[in-house]
Amino acid sequence: MRKPLIAASIIALSFASVTLCTAHAADIAAQSKIDAVTVYPSGAEVARTLKVKLEPGEHAILLNDLPSSALPQSIRVEGKTTGGQLQIGSVDSRRVSVPRADSAAIAGQRREIEDKIEKLKDGRLILQADVQAAEAQKALITALTKLPSRPVGNNAAAAEPDWSKLLALVAEKTAAAQRSILDTNIKIRDTDRQIDDLNKKLATLAPAPEARTEVKVFVNAAASVDAEFIVRYQVGSAGWTPFYDARLGSGAKGQTAKLQLVRRASIQQRSGESWEDVALTLSTTRPAASTAAPELQMLSVDYEVERPPVAMSAPAAPPPPMALGQARAKSVAGLADDAERADAVKKDIATEISATADTQSFQVLYGIPGKVSVPTTGEQKRVHIGTEDLEPALVVRTVPRLDPLAYLYAKLTLPKTSGPILPGAVSLFRDGTFVGQGRVPQLAAGEDHEMGFGADDLVKVKRVVIEDKKGESGVFTTTRAEERNYTISVKNLRANTIAVQVLDRIPVSMQQDIKVDAIFKPQPTKKDFNDRRGTVAWDMTLAPDQESQIAFGYKVSAPAGKPMQYRELTPQQIQQNNQMRY
Repeated sequence: MRKPLIAASIIALSFASVTLCTAHAADIAAQSKIDAVTVYPSGAEVARTLKVKLEPGEHAILLNDLPSSALPQSIRVEGKTTGGQLQIGSVDSRRVSVPRADSAAIAGQRREIEDKIEKLKDGRLILQADVQAAEAQKALITALTKLPSRPVGNNAAAAEPDWSKLLALVAEKTAAAQRSILDTNIKIRDTDRQIDDLNKKLATLAPAPEARTEVKVFVNAAASVDAEFIVRYQVGSAGWTPFYDARLGSGAKGQTAKLQLVRRASIQQRSGESWEDVALTLSTTRPAASTAAPELQMLSVDYEVERPPVAMSAPAAPPPPMALGQARAKSVAGLADDAERADAVKKDIATEISATADTQSFQVLYGIPGKVSVPTTGEQKRVHIGTEDLEPALVVRTVPRLDPLAYLYAKLTLPKTSGPILPGAVSLFRDGTFVGQGRVPQLAAGEDHEMGFGADDLVKVKRVVIEDKKGESGVFTTTRAEERNYTISVKNLRANTIAVQVLDRIPVSMQQDIKVDAIFKPQPTKKDFNDRRGTVAWDMTLAPDQESQIAFGYKVSAPAGKPMQYRELTPQQIQQNNQMRY
């Protein structure tokens, strides 16, 4: 949350991109520091601060520490002074390449590595010379074994050498030379590896320049002043994603249910600059989203343009029938209520610090306490926003046609004073046990929502098919009829009274000559539940150990010559059919 700047004089400035040409302007290089960041769901606004001492006259304050990702049209400058008045003429920006801040240190490391590489190469030359000497020694020994025996006299026979001593000497000297060659080659191989590793390290220390955004602020000081400036700009490679913990205490006997909703945020950024020890604020505003509603174009209806006839071709093969039906996903078996665990309250535990919430007309600002650091590597930074204690209404919902289990839901209403809930993942805990993950949609303050907390084994549901028959009637105009009847029983094994909702369906006729007659006992509480035709719902309240039964059925009649087909339509298919009709 921004704090107003209080000073002797507040500076009004122009944000035009036209350069203020001043003959006597003096460039003052300044360094700024990130002080605060406001993160949006997509994008962020960064606030940098800097202090300069200005003499009377015109100056150009030069900043080159903004990242290249800074949006030029978003750059704004605010300031305050002590000791005199200051006028800002214009603010210009451009992309530049500047040397890295650690170029001098990198140059020293490169020189050190280069010296090591040079010494290793010199040592390698010496080792190669040793190998060549050992190879020459081996060649000499081999040549000596091939020399002819020297004669003793003119006509005397050649003297026989002592072959055992000669062969032993040759073997000894040859083995020594070979060992020397092998040992030296191992040293050469190890030297080559060291040189290769140093070359790789040297490549990573290339002092490549960095792309930055240079900002030049033209000012005119009437007298010597100490000025403090705030430079604000937006970056796109940043954002925060909400996620939640929903902790439900289903309540022991005689106790009401409690729901604790914990808000958290995951922050990521790749803006090219790290946010170190900054005041962090999360905003629910989406500055990159559309700012106006789309325009609706005229829809006309006309006769189709007549086209010239085309040659008839063989009819295409009919497409394969579409596999319809909804896949059923069953959750893990729910845990029985544990009254002792639900009633236990742990004391002397660490608590999380909540963010300060500033609810405004069009946004909510969450001020994260303390100083926060977010690296520019895209690594997630998770922070705690706040916790809300709610009193939900519990209801058990079951769809026995598709799943014999009953599922526990918590109906909650966001307080009027609460900020909006942004879409995100929610981790669900029931009586201290993790039961799974879900998602919450975007919710406004005061809006209702339901959360599912897994199967409830303490509510037993049973669905039985009583009748399923088909037949034809009539003499001259035959009619085909199908009749089905069912019963559903629900029993509450909980220690508390629980609200139960049972869902089922009856067929919906898509043709005028197909008639559907339904019988219910008792009558459903709601028909076309959730705007889905044919879906019916029974709402009931069951006391502990109470059991209730539902009986219903339907009869479908149609001409016998037309076979009937039952199809399950998803909401997407129903919407497509409606659009085609429209």
